[in-house]
Amino acid sequence: MKKFIAVVLVLCSSLVASRAASGPGASSVYVEGGSHHVQGISYDAAKDCMYFSFTTSFVKTDMSGKVLGSIDRIQGHLGAMVFDQSRRKVYASLECKDDVIGTGLSDFAKGRSMFYIAIIDVDKVDKVGMDSENNEAFKIVCVKDATADYHAKVTGGDGSVMDHRYGCSGIDGVAIAPRLGKKGGKDFLYVAYGIYKDLDRSDNDCQVLLRYDLKSLDRYAGLVRFGEFYDKGPSKPKEKYFVYTGNTNWGVQNMAYDPVLRKMFLFVYKGSKPSFPNYDAFVFDVSSKPVRRLVDGVGYDTAKHPMVGTKDNPVPGVRFKYGSTGAAPLGGGLFFLSENGRDPKTGVQNCNARLYQWDGNGFKPAS
Repeated sequence: MKKFIAVVLVLCSSLVASRAASGPGASSVYVEGGSHHVQGISYDAAKDCMYFSFTTSFVKTDMSGKVLGSIDRIQGHLGAMVFDQSRRKVYASLECKDDVIGTGLSDFAKGRSMFYIAIIDVDKVDKVGMDSENNEAFKIVCVKDATADYHAKVTGGDGSVMDHRYGCSGIDGVAIAPRLGKKGGKDFLYVAYGIYKDLDRSDNDCQVLLRYDLKSLDRYAGLVRFGEFYDKGPSKPKEKYFVYTGNTNWGVQNMAYDPVLRKMFLFVYKGSKPSFPNYDAFVFDVSSKPVRRLVDGVGYDTAKHPMVGTKDNPVPGVRFKYGSTGAAPLGGGLFFLSENGRDPKTGVQNCNARLYQWDGNGFKPAS
């Protein structure tokens, strides 16, 4: 009996590998959402299907764009996401906060913002119009570091008191990748801060990435209760990295790791500080070891942190109009990237997830 089970498992694994190797069933997938724009996308190679975040809804489609299931009542701002094939779960950023982003999405959060990783069991999303409350398919984990930095007040070099340590506005981009400085090994979840655009401070010129153990996040996950905050989560990340890019508008919107190229891609809404080139996307080598040092521009933090890039040698970037509303890496420089749009008559938001190829200098349509 054990031998039979082993044979079945091998056959199933071979089928998944074969399907993944054959590539996606379409070079583009079009889907419509509601009144909120697309925030993130993921591709499931085993099932050859797509997942979309439309801010207050999670949508699962086949490669023709047919909706197979959805979670439509999400309390807060569901953002970027990444799919973990081995666990068959999507990990997505979720913000419940009291600022312009939270208006109309998490009004219960007055005076008490909190940030989460939403863990979505995609195989349990089997109906259209599911609810996120008390749903085993949709669990959350508190991101305590981001919550603390968002609420912190810091003192600038001129003695002025500023809100939000490192300019933290919450979280958004997420990716699954090995530990920075390694060429492989165990995978972790990386969570990127949102960063407020502010031309008058220098402590917001880095992207901040938190690294978490995936199993640990799963253990802390709990159910959503509308109108309540869930505060369970790791007390701190495995590591906190600073990536020097220059200030952006709302930080890393989407983040994607290519395991073949061993590169991390950060897609942003470009910044406007005149001292920076203000790229739309940044790329760095994950296998290069970060340097532990004082963070450039952050005078109030006297601790040394691992940094990628410096003020004198920032992380390189490119100019490209897509990716900030969704990026799903397939490996070898191939990505599904979100081309977001809106019907001018109805106001309905849409996403065309289209295959692009990274050529080392930029992205071009793959077909």
